[in-house]
Amino acid sequence: MNALAVLGSTELLIVAGIALVLFGGSQLPKLARNLGKAQRELQKGLAEGQAQAEAETDGDKS
Repeated sequence: MNALAVLGSTELLIVAGIALVLFGGSQLPKLARNLGKAQRELQKGLAEGQAQAEAETDGDKS
């Protein structure tokens, strides 16, 4: 389930406000950029792991 689907607009505004207070306005773009990079790396790693697992199962069948 998508985490954003669970949160309503009020909750998202509260989380955004807390992030603004904790990290400051100038640090938020840098934080968001780093989170995006981390998410891409995670997706890439998951895809590589799945491809490797599929290759191993295909090798076992032959």
